[in-house]
Amino acid sequence: MNRHWLLLLLLAPLALQAQVSPAQLDRLASEAQPQVVEWRRWFHQNPELSNREFKTAEKIAEVLREMGIEPMTGIAHTGVVAFIEGGKPGPLVAIRTDMDALPVTEQTGLPFASTARDVYNGQDTGVMHACGHDNHMAMLLGSAWVLNSVKDQLAGSVMLIFQPAEEGPPGDEEGGASLMLKEGIWDERKPEAVFGIHVGINTPGGQISVRPGPLMAAADSFKIRVKGRQTHGARPWNGVDPIVISSQIVMAWQTIQSRQVDVTLAPSIISVGRIAGGIRGNVIPDEVEMEGTIRTFDEDMRQEIHASMERIARGIAESAGAEIEFELGLGTPAVINDPELFTRMLPTLQRVSGENEVHDVNPQTVAEDFSLYAQQTPGLFLFLGNGPPDVDPSTLASNHSPFFDMHEPNLEAGVRIFSNLVVDYLDGQ
Repeated sequence: MNRHWLLLLLLAPLALQAQVSPAQLDRLASEAQPQVVEWRRWFHQNPELSNREFKTAEKIAEVLREMGIEPMTGIAHTGVVAFIEGGKPGPLVAIRTDMDALPVTEQTGLPFASTARDVYNGQDTGVMHACGHDNHMAMLLGSAWVLNSVKDQLAGSVMLIFQPAEEGPPGDEEGGASLMLKEGIWDERKPEAVFGIHVGINTPGGQISVRPGPLMAAADSFKIRVKGRQTHGARPWNGVDPIVISSQIVMAWQTIQSRQVDVTLAPSIISVGRIAGGIRGNVIPDEVEMEGTIRTFDEDMRQEIHASMERIARGIAESAGAEIEFELGLGTPAVINDPELFTRMLPTLQRVSGENEVHDVNPQTVAEDFSLYAQQTPGLFLFLGNGPPDVDPSTLASNHSPFFDMHEPNLEAGVRIFSNLVVDYLDGQ
């Protein structure tokens, strides 16, 4: 027999093993589940605030090294990045998790509940993984173990992103996805796609909710000072009343969504969360300060609303003889799921879901800085139900609640989702 044909025959069994099967991934995810639960409980019991995830980063790096994966640490303060190099040439794909906890005092009563405390905005407070980031980290580590176990069969490579400060860095510090990207995690190797999972968000337990296009809102903040002239409350004509002017501004802002932007294009929200002015009932003060949040899903509409808010506030103030200072704080943009990536990966999600449907979901007015990655490369972000499968998710404690918890069998679903998305993408499916 020709030596060339003999070599092909000898290599044929290896070729047949080239593609990782979904059954293989599911089996590995099942094997990883006890360890994933253990990691989740460690993270839950040891929460740290944004940009202060020192123990968390050490734990992640230690686990990765035990897998034989060498991490890069100290990125964006406490972030960790690592690569799983596939055995065959192909694209790079990224999976990302957040790491930080919230200034919330836990009330779940779990045997591994957090008793951690820290200082936030100058106040002593409990610290808790009240948004589920403990689960996100554990699921991504489980996926890393699964993918590393089959790395020789991967037609490409995987970037693992453990990101601090998703909830927002403290004070004037930089942090989160913006600082990860600013420090160049994608400068040398930019992934073709990035995937992320968030638990909760009113999704049935263990099931997937996702949609193409806008998924989560841009979150911007504002602060406005209305400067009038103080006078006796019994003689308002001797001053300029910033309280009345502020009230007019708040009400006028509510007409922006209903009268100035296209309501058929996307929803939007302007909420004033704090108004402060005056110290006594019969004294009209010099100044009123207001703060609030703006939520949008369309970038052009976002800019239009910002401009309208300031124009309206200045016009009302000037008409009454007052002045204003208007400060706009740009937050994270909207999470936009790439439509082509969504269409490509939907069969994977449907297969992983099995008998359960992949749920369509309305755009959510909460925010996530995953959006910054998805602005630079196609991204797909989805929700995984955190509760038991037979419980109405609307009856469960919501994200950011001191009672928020995870039905731990659902962690295996998260590992399966990440692993199957990566393998199918690399295989060109």
